[in-house]
Amino acid sequence: MDRIFHARITAGQYAFLALATGATFFCLWERHAIVAALLMLLLTASIEKLIHTTYTLTGDGHLVLYYGRFLRGRTIALADITAVERVAGMRVAGRALGHSILIRHGHRCEVLQPTDGQAFIEALLKRMDKARL
Repeated sequence: MDRIFHARITAGQYAFLALATGATFFCLWERHAIVAALLMLLLTASIEKLIHTTYTLTGDGHLVLYYGRFLRGRTIALADITAVERVAGMRVAGRALGHSILIRHGHRCEVLQPTDGQAFIEALLKRMDKARL
């Protein structure tokens, strides 16, 4: 059975959307249609990625990273994963603003931000143990 985890949207991503939206309206106001059209395409792709990013643990022993319709996803075999770590994001006054999950496989690393990071790590480790048996 597959288990799907959705990605968390961070404050920096909201800030980027607000900045890009403001720049788009400014370009429309100043009648820079080509730049405004390019910014609208960027906003569409960004919103699509933010809404539709999912991390799926499949029943056949794979982790599927899906980033929406416009970006190519990845499939990682659970047997290839060598390490799973929870890493802190930017620190302010000694406290981490957010946490991410770092997955090492082969010579590559993936940084994931699921909404429930602890449940994701537990499910991933449980399925990795099953895949290795």
